[in-house]
Amino acid sequence: MGTAEDEPDWSRWQRPGPTARQRRHDVLLALLVLLTSAGMLVLVNSMGAYVFESAPALTEQLLWTTALTLPLALRRRFPLVVLAVVGVVFIAAQVRRIGDGFMPSVALFLAIYSAGAWSRNRRWARWTRIGVIVAMFTWLAVGLIWFLVEPAPFPDARGPLDPVLATVLYQVVFNLMFFLAAYFFGDLAWRSARGRAELTRRADQLRASQEENARGAIVAERIRIARDLHDVVAHHVSVMGIQASAARRVLGTDRELAASALHTVEETARTAISELRGLLGVLRADPQGEPDPAADHEASPGLAELPRLAAATRAAGIEVRYGEYGQPRPVPESVALTAYRVVQEALTNVVKHARARSAEVRVRFLDASLEIEVTDDGRGRDVTSEGGFGLLGMRERTAVHGGEFEAGPRRDGGFLVRASLPIPAADREELTRP
Repeated sequence: MGTAEDEPDWSRWQRPGPTARQRRHDVLLALLVLLTSAGMLVLVNSMGAYVFESAPALTEQLLWTTALTLPLALRRRFPLVVLAVVGVVFIAAQVRRIGDGFMPSVALFLAIYSAGAWSRNRRWARWTRIGVIVAMFTWLAVGLIWFLVEPAPFPDARGPLDPVLATVLYQVVFNLMFFLAAYFFGDLAWRSARGRAELTRRADQLRASQEENARGAIVAERIRIARDLHDVVAHHVSVMGIQASAARRVLGTDRELAASALHTVEETARTAISELRGLLGVLRADPQGEPDPAADHEASPGLAELPRLAAATRAAGIEVRYGEYGQPRPVPESVALTAYRVVQEALTNVVKHARARSAEVRVRFLDASLEIEVTDDGRGRDVTSEGGFGLLGMRERTAVHGGEFEAGPRRDGGFLVRASLPIPAADREELTRP
C-alpha cells in the first residue's frame, strides 16, 4: 500500500503510450480523413470552387492531401513529429494553392490536439504547438498583406463594416478560435488522462487498505476464537487427567468403575480432538502475527448470561424480548460460548446499525442442535455472504462446530441472524448422564 513518501509527483506524470487498439484506431482515422479529403477535392475540382483562384492538377492535389493526412496514423505514438510534419506540409500545400482548405485544416487541428493530449514531454508539447501556431499566423499575416495590396472587389457586400476590414477580422478571429480550441482541448484531454490515473491509483490504494483491514479483522477474530476455546480445551484435558487418575487407582479393585472412567476419558478426548480440528480448520491461514499467550481475557460466558445480555441492550433504548423454546438442557461449553458470542455480536449490530425499536432473541433446544436466532424491526442492511467483519466473525465461530449460519434482511423489514450449532451425540450423552 502506498504512503505519502511513495506518492508520485503528478506534475511530472507522463502519459503511457497508446495501446494496440488505439494505434489501430489512429490508422483508421488517418484513412478516413484521407478518403474524406480526396472526396472533397473531387467535389471542389468538379465545381471549380477552389479556395484560391486556381489549383494545380487533381493528381498533385491528391498527393498533397495524402502527405498531409497519412502522418495522423502515428499521431499518438509520435505526436510532436506528426505535428511538425503536418504543419510544414500544410503551409507547403497552401503555397501550392490546392483546391480545398477545409480538410487540411481538420488534419492540422487533429495534429495540434494530439500533441497536447499525448506528448510525454509537456515542455516540448507546449513550445512545439506555440511554434506551429506562430508559424500559421505568420503565414496568415503574409496572406492578409497580399490581400491588402491587391484587394478583391466585393460587389455583394451589404454589412455595416468595410469589406476589407471585415475580411481581415474574419480571418483573424476564425483562425484564433481554431488554434486556441485545438490547444485547449489537447491540454484538457491530457489533464483528464492524468486525473483518471490518479483515481486509478487511489482506488488501488483503497482496495489494498480494505484488504489489509479485512485480513487484520480476520486475524483478530481468529485470535479471539482461539482464546475463547482455550478454556474449553483446558477443561477437557483436566477432566481426562482426573478420570485417568481415578481409573488407575481403582483398576485392581473395581474394574467396572475403572472402565467407566476410561470411557469418559475416551469420549472427552474425542470431543477435544473434534473441537481442535474445527479450530485448526479456521486458523489454517498464517495469521502473520503471534497472539500474546499472557494476555488476560474474561471467563467464557454461556447461555445463562444471555438474559443479562438482553437486559444490557434494553438499557441502550431497544426493547429486547428473550425466549427459550424446547426442553432446556446442558450444552458443551464451546457451543454455549459460541451461542453467547453470536447473540452478543447480533445485538451490538442492532444497537449500532439497525435503528431498531425492538429486537427478539430466541434460543431453541432441538434434538441434535442448539439454534440461536436474533431479529429486529430496523431498516435492515444490504449484506452479502462476505459482508461485514462482525458477520464474518459469527460465521467463523459457527463453522468451528460444523454449524450453519444465516444473516440477511427479512421480507417484512428488519434483519435476521440465525446460527444452528450441532451437538455431537457423545456430548449429549455425557451431559445428560447423572
